This record gives sequence, structure tokens and C-alpha cells, in this order.
Amino acid sequence: MKKQITKKSILAIFLAAFLILGLAACGSSKDTAQETETEKVEEPAEDTADDVADDTATVKGTALKDGVLDLGTNAAFPPYEFYEGDEIVGIDPEIAKAVADYLGYELKIHDMEFNNIIASIESGKIDGGIAGMTVNETRLKSVNFSNSYATGIQSIIVTQDSEIETVEDLEGKKIGTQFGTTGDIYAQDDFGVENVQSFDKGADAVVALSSGKVDAVIIDNQPAISFVANNEDLKVLDTDYEVEDYAIALTKSNEALLEEVNQALTALKDSGELQKIIDKYISAD
Repeated sequence: MKKQITKKSILAIFLAAFLILGLAACGSSKDTAQETETEKVEEPAEDTADDVADDTATVKGTALKDGVLDLGTNAAFPPYEFYEGDEIVGIDPEIAKAVADYLGYELKIHDMEFNNIIASIESGKIDGGIAGMTVNETRLKSVNFSNSYATGIQSIIVTQDSEIETVEDLEGKKIGTQFGTTGDIYAQDDFGVENVQSFDKGADAVVALSSGKVDAVIIDNQPAISFVANNEDLKVLDTDYEVEDYAIALTKSNEALLEEVNQALTALKDSGELQKIIDKYISAD
């Protein structure tokens, strides 16, 4: 009897051990799967296309050792640059800010007379200028120019009752311009220096037109539209005097800066940001 009980006991022990080992194995397998699943959940997600774009949205500019992009402008040229309270706003300041941000530079805008911008670049007081400025051979002798960022049109403003209807009608008339602009240069070449009166600001030329001191004003189209919008006695002729491209003037002593600015303008154009800035101001008119 004692011998039989011992055999049964041994058999029971083996069965119990088998069950315990089996359960342990199942439990170990389940625990491993849970741990693996948990590790997968905690793994960082892969970068999305937007994340990659964000990472490449800014490059580190190295052309300016002090990290500051100093640009001159003439803040009396709406909608390209004008004052809103104490702040200079407009198409050009926003494009300048976008370029500086892309390159990782701090931006400083300096308001000055338009005709002093090129001289200030040459003397090293500023790195460049952005002021609805067009490229011409005379300016290219003194500064570099970036790729174009906008198209400008020289337009003619006259009074509502003016007999001037075409460019040819300007012959022998007194023409107001902004000193140092391409409109000023073209008018002097086409109609004679004696027939052109240059003003420091485009707005001053428009005031002279309203008061009868000049017969017409030649100025860039968008500022012309802005000026006329505030004076119902004036109109812009439905004819273009000249079509030209705007660019950023830059010092000739820093070719690397020219390359960086062109890189930024290309990126801003490709992303649509450049046109978005222009449309923000022009569509408002």
C-alpha cells in the first residue's frame, strides 16, 4: 500500500511540475509580446514632409559676421514702404524680413532719402537697400543687385481735367518726379532736364500736381494708385511709361551676401511666400 501511494505521489508531482512549467512558458511568451508592443508605441514617429520642410526653412547665413542685415529704404513709397504709426511696413520691409529670417539674420531697416541709399551702401553704412529700386547701368557701377522680386511699372498721374492722354502729350509739359528714381532719370532723358522738377518724396510731387505747379507726375504704378486713391481730383493714365524689375541693392564688397540673398529669394518664390506678401498689399488697393 505504501509503495503504491508513493508512485501516485510521484506521478502527481510530475504532472504538477509539467503544468507549472507550461503556464510559466505561456506567461513568459505573453510578457515578452507585451514588452515588445510597449517598446513600439514609445518609439518616436518618423518625420513627416512638413517636419522636413520646417527643418530646411531656415539656413545659417555666414556672409555677415555681426549677424545683422542693415538695409536702407525710403518709407514714403506706399505700398512698398510706408509708416504705420512708428513702424515701417509694406511689401519691401516684409520681403526683407522674410529674407533675413531665412538666412538667420537680424534685420534693421534704416529710413533715408531715396537718393542717399546707394551712397550709404558704398560708404559701408548699410549692407544694402530695398526701396522699389530698379536695376540700371549707372547703379550697377556702385552696387550689386539681387534677382528681381517684383515687376514695377512707371505710370503717369494727371488731374481729372488734364488734356494729357498719352506719353507723347508730355512733350513741353512740366513733369514732377521723385529725385534719383528711374522715373526721374527717364523723364529728364526723354523730355529734357528743364522740363522736369524733382522732389525728395513722391508725395511732394503729387502735391505739386494738385496745386498746379506741375502738369503731370511720373512715378511707380503702385504708389501712383495709392496717391490717387486719396485724391479724387487725380487719375492714373491707362498707359505704361516704362516697365522694369525691382531688386535688392547690395554692397559690392560682399559677394557672399549676394549669393545668400539670391538663395533666400529663390526659396521664398518657390514656396509662394514672395507672391503672398506682394498680394497682401496690392490686392488691398
